[in-house]
This record gives sequence, structure tokens and C-alpha cells, in this order.
Amino acid sequence: MFHQMTDPALNDSCTGSTSGCNRSADGDALQLPTFSTAAKVRVIITFSLCAVSAVCNLVVLWAASNGGKRKSHVRILIMNLTVADLLVTFIVMPVDAVWNITVQWQAGDVACRLLMFLKLVAMYSCAFVTVVISLDRQSAILNPLGISEAKRKSKIMLTVAWTMSVILSLPQMFIFHNVTITVPENFTQCTTHGSFVQRWQETLYNMFTFVCLFLLPLVIMIFCYTRILVEISSRMARNNCESGHFGVFTNPKLSLTTRFVFPVVSKDVYLRRSHNNIPKARMRTLKMSIVIVTSFIVCWTPYYLLGLWYWLFPEKMEETVSHSLTHMLFIFGLFNACLDPITYGLFTIHLHQGLKRCCRTANTRTDLENNTCFVHMTRLSSHLHNASGGYHTDKEEVNDDSRSRPIIPVSKM
Repeated sequence: MFHQMTDPALNDSCTGSTSGCNRSADGDALQLPTFSTAAKVRVIITFSLCAVSAVCNLVVLWAASNGGKRKSHVRILIMNLTVADLLVTFIVMPVDAVWNITVQWQAGDVACRLLMFLKLVAMYSCAFVTVVISLDRQSAILNPLGISEAKRKSKIMLTVAWTMSVILSLPQMFIFHNVTITVPENFTQCTTHGSFVQRWQETLYNMFTFVCLFLLPLVIMIFCYTRILVEISSRMARNNCESGHFGVFTNPKLSLTTRFVFPVVSKDVYLRRSHNNIPKARMRTLKMSIVIVTSFIVCWTPYYLLGLWYWLFPEKMEETVSHSLTHMLFIFGLFNACLDPITYGLFTIHLHQGLKRCCRTANTRTDLENNTCFVHMTRLSSHLHNASGGYHTDKEEVNDDSRSRPIIPVSKM
């Protein structure tokens, strides 16, 4: 996670030398960061995104886990991505919001090391699981006959993704620690100050994290979807060529014949349920994964580029970029955790079926309770009627008779 190192409002007060911590750029006494208006807006938006992301991802996780006894490997991939987004939701977002409120770090050294480790695990897991989805879609399109091995391969890739997320995040527990300054007042921050002997060492570590967390996943995703696009284009061209040679569905008299000829001529014609020889369900999953990858790239690229600028030219970036822009770019990156469950809900029917099943179960339960209550009331009324021995009926008849009897004047009696 980069915002501890790129956000001057959180880190610059004690990341330089001792004199640098206590003095500003023009030599005056250091101005400690405060809970500014931009930080307040950031906190409000972060908590709002946290609530929305929690609800959406929990609904998707529930719907995916209750979609049937046998779960497809695509659903398992989505569940893993949802868990990664929930880590961002319940670790990255609350910690960032509370840290902006308190300005300095008040949770202690152990929490500093542990939370910085968990934050980077959350970010790595989001990136790596997205890469696994890209590799899975590439395998499904380029090798449609290997669908039986897809689940086993996806489990292996997910295991590697989560293991690498933990391993690559372990250095955070050793380089982050509490640092306290005394001038102009006591101020404690969770930072990397003192963990690197030279500045280039810290820059090298940050660049390595940038490559593993963003650049390498980006290259893999672009490579996978480029191959997918090339394969789909070649299939469409091959399909048009076969249609021209054999006249598929152009002659009604030959349509029955071609249906029996093509399974022998083409090995993937049994998948022909759309115009490019790819089943509609697989195309829907491909579109969903493309949207997920695109949202990840669009949401996080600006912030990672800002972090790259900060590591290479920190003084120039601090002079050019305002704190408000840093806040905005980080919030825009967090928005990706809200987009993933929305994308999954739009492109798959399992979520719709799960919600319908939940509503149907609730309605059935309500109807059953109403019917049970009605039956009990009916039985109770019948029991009271039988126990009264017709008393209420006779009384009603007497009352009705008294009301219907005409009033005769005394003089006529």
C-alpha cells in the first residue's frame, strides 16, 4: 500500500532526518499536519465507500456461496476476489479514515507493523486474484476443450496468489514502526524512517513493490486479453470462411446436412452457440472479467503513478501536487472495491437467483406464519362455538326478535 509513503499529510512530519522533521522547507519550525478540510472530506467519503462496499461484497459473497452444492471455478474466483475486496473494505478503508482523524498514529508499534502488513496483503490479493481471473479466461478461450482441468488450475493459481500476497507483504512488519518527534511538540507517526540507511534503498524497495503490485499484473492482464482478442478475431474470420465454403444455414435443404458435417470438420464447432464459436455463458463471463480488469486499471493507475512520481522526485511533487489531489486519487482507487460486486451482479445470474431465493424464502415463511395463525384462530373460534352449546346463537335470535317486534301503544292493548 502506497499512501503511507506518498501522503505528506500523514508521513512527511517524521520521514526525513531529525532536523528535517522539525523544520519546514524554508527553515522555519515544522508545521505539523492537521485535520484539514480536505482530510475531513476524505474521511466522509471513505466511510461512505466502506459502508457501500461492505454491503455489496457481503451480498455477493452470500449469493456466490449459496448458489448450489457444486460451485463452478468461476464462482470460486469471484468469491476470492470478493474476499480480497472485503479486506480492503474492513482494513484499508477504516484505518485510513481513522488515521486521518487522529492525524498521528495512536495505536502503538505492534498495531503499526501488523496493520501495514495487512493493508499490503489486501492490495496484493486484489491485484493477484484479478490476474488469476485473466489467466483463467485466457485458458477458457484458447483451450475450450480443457475445461475439465480449469477448476484444478484455478485452485493452484489462487493458492499461489494468496501465498505470494503474504510473502511479499512480510517486509512491512520490519520496516514500519513508530517514530516520535519532540519539536515543536510530541508527535508520533507510523513510518519507515530509520529502516533504510540510504534514500536509494527505500526507493528501490518502493519500486519493487510498485512493479509487483501494479506494473507486473498490468502487463500480464494486457497480454492475456490481447491473446483473447486475437483468438476471437481469428475464430470469427474462420467462421466466415467456413460459412462461405459450406453455406451454413444459407440453404434450408443443406442446413440439416451441415449440422452433421461440421462436428467432423471442426473440433470446436460443438461450442457454436454464438457468432464467434464461443458459448454465450463463456462470453458473458469474459465480458465480466474484462470490466473487472478495466475498473482495476482505471481506478488505481492515477494513484500509483503519483506514488512513482513521489519516489523519484519527492520535492518536485510536493511543490506541484496539492494534498487535496492526493486525497481524491486515493479515494478513486478505493472505489474499485465497490465496482467489483456491482460488475459481478450485472453480468451473472447467480446473484439474481440468490436474491430471488432469499425473497422467496422470506415470503414463504411469512405466508406460512399467516396461514398457521389463521388456522389456529379458526380452530379456536370453532372450539368456543362448540363449547357454548348454541347460547350465543339463541341470544342473538332473542335480540333480533326484540328489535323486529312492533311497538303497540298502550291504548290499543
